[in-house]
Amino acid sequence: MGKKKVRIGMVGYKFMGKAHSLAYRNLPFFFDLDAEPVMQAIAGRDEAGVKAAAEKWGWASYETDWRRLLERDDIDAIDIGTPNHMHAEIAIAAAQAGKHVICEKPLSMNVKESLQMLDAVRHAGVVHMIGHIYRFAPAIQYAKKLIRNGELGQIYHVRAVYLQDWIMDPNFPLVWRLRKDVAGSGAHGDLAAHIIDLARFLVGEIKEVTGMMETFIKKRPIGEMTGGLGAAMTSNQFGEVDVDDAVAFLARFEDGAMGTFEATRFAKGNRNGNRIEINGSKGSIRWDLENMNNLQVYLDSDEPGMQGFRTINCTESEHPYASAYWPAGHIIGYEHTFINMMSEFIKGIAEGRSPAPNFEDGARNQCVLEAVERSSASRQWVNIQAEI
Repeated sequence: MGKKKVRIGMVGYKFMGKAHSLAYRNLPFFFDLDAEPVMQAIAGRDEAGVKAAAEKWGWASYETDWRRLLERDDIDAIDIGTPNHMHAEIAIAAAQAGKHVICEKPLSMNVKESLQMLDAVRHAGVVHMIGHIYRFAPAIQYAKKLIRNGELGQIYHVRAVYLQDWIMDPNFPLVWRLRKDVAGSGAHGDLAAHIIDLARFLVGEIKEVTGMMETFIKKRPIGEMTGGLGAAMTSNQFGEVDVDDAVAFLARFEDGAMGTFEATRFAKGNRNGNRIEINGSKGSIRWDLENMNNLQVYLDSDEPGMQGFRTINCTESEHPYASAYWPAGHIIGYEHTFINMMSEFIKGIAEGRSPAPNFEDGARNQCVLEAVERSSASRQWVNIQAEI
């Protein structure tokens, strides 16, 4: 019998559209699942742009209105890669139309929207996921295994940063990622959302936070994104930047661990420095996205004189997802985290379950993001209120 076909309708055709398209195309090559994706249709407002993307990336058709995807009987799942302010409307409508949903992060603009989205997918009984791809690096999955098996003992510290520098030029345009009405927040929702999710995945839920946020450049020339993290000016006029350039916060976890988090787009020399260190009573781990195949591990059980951080190249068959690719030592890259994530999404549809991270994780992450914002405004500790 032939494999089940999961016909995808994707909304958005720039940075994330490219990454998701590559994942769908390559998934059947690396993973032998009971179902496989079909790149049925891609949607975007600019007809010339979305048509070109469809032809280049291998989509069978295109639409200029995402609502048409929901009306089509030949689409089973909706992939949302739009600016943040559109996530809730599209996801809720997709669920009501009986479509499975995968949505880029952050899940929404605020907790209220996230809970509405979660309620919609639960009520409709559709499969749902959120695009926190860094969970799907084999090294992170292996770190989770070490922590789950008690190799690090009781966790005392989580130390996480996400550092970039792509908007430091004062003349970098005021694009949608720097507008609160479209993005919701700046480095906070874009970057801190990732390290919050990694910390929750590896260690557990966060109980309370205290934080600070800063905007260093208050006005910028009007412009738009051109693909990736590039941008172009579209006007000589300047507009106000009303999102954060940087955020830092302390956290207490429910299990007693303490955490420090920092996310900024003003860390000169850091192109994509997503880094996390976790310290426990028996050992520690370190991971850096820019060296994503390697996991640094310290175990107190090592013989005295041999103790120290060892570097594990997580490309062995024993490491999660690694066996789908190349022989040991033949490293994988950023794009493979998307393939790994899509393998779980397609498998989840075939099995009728919502793999983690899903909309519940997205809503819990949003609760932390919003608590940090409230703390920054009030200059007080804020409890995480997550009735999910």
